[in-house]
Amino acid sequence: MSRRHILVIEDDPSIHRALLDTLATVGYSTVSATNGITGLETALRLEPDLVLLDVMLPGMDGFEVLRELRRSKPALPVIMVTAKGEEADRVSGLRGGADDYIIKPFAALELLARVEAVLRRSAERPQTVGKVELQARTIDLEQREILFEDGSRREISEKEAELLQYLASCRGRTISRDEILQRVWGLDPRGVTTRTIDMHIARLRDKLGDASLIKTVRGKGYMLV
Repeated sequence: MSRRHILVIEDDPSIHRALLDTLATVGYSTVSATNGITGLETALRLEPDLVLLDVMLPGMDGFEVLRELRRSKPALPVIMVTAKGEEADRVSGLRGGADDYIIKPFAALELLARVEAVLRRSAERPQTVGKVELQARTIDLEQREILFEDGSRREISEKEAELLQYLASCRGRTISRDEILQRVWGLDPRGVTTRTIDMHIARLRDKLGDASLIKTVRGKGYMLV
C-alpha cells in the first residue's frame, strides 16, 4: 500500500509536534502549516489523503478553511482538532462537513484510531448523486420529488432528500445510524439517543410506496437496495 500523506494545520507548537510525531510513529508522511491561510493553500496545492485541522488558527480559522476545502475538494477527509469542552465547535465542524474530530489534549492511540477510521471510510466516500433510478421510480434529489412510472409525483422534504442522497451515494453498503446522524444531520452520535432517523426512514418508505426499497440490516443500519 502506498504511503498516506497527512496535512497538519495547527498553530500550537507543542500540539503541532505531538501530532507530527504520533503520525510518524506508524509511517504516515506529513506536511504541516501553522496558520489557516498557509494551510488552505497547502491543501489546495498538494493532494493530501487527510487533513488534521485546528479550529483556532491565525489568519483564517478552521471553520473558514473547512468551508473553502469543501468547495474545492469535497471528498478530502478532514478531522477537526478542538479544545476540551468546546462542544459547539465540534457540532459546527461536523455540520460544516468535517469527517470527525479529536479533542485536545488527545491520546496518541485515539488519534491514530480516528485517522485510520476516517481514511478507511474515505475509500468509500459517497459521490454526489442528483437522480436515483429505483425500480420504476426516478428520484430527483434537486427538485425533491419522486417520479413514478404512471406519471404521478410525490414531494419529499429537504432532510428526506439529503438522507436518500446519502443512502444512494453509498448504495450497496450498510450505513449505521451513527454514520447517518453524523454525515446527514451533522451531529456527534456519541451519547445521542434519538428516533429521528427511523422516523425519516419510515416516511421515505411510505412515499416510495415500497418499504423493501430501504432495507433494515438488523443491528447495523440501513441500505438502499
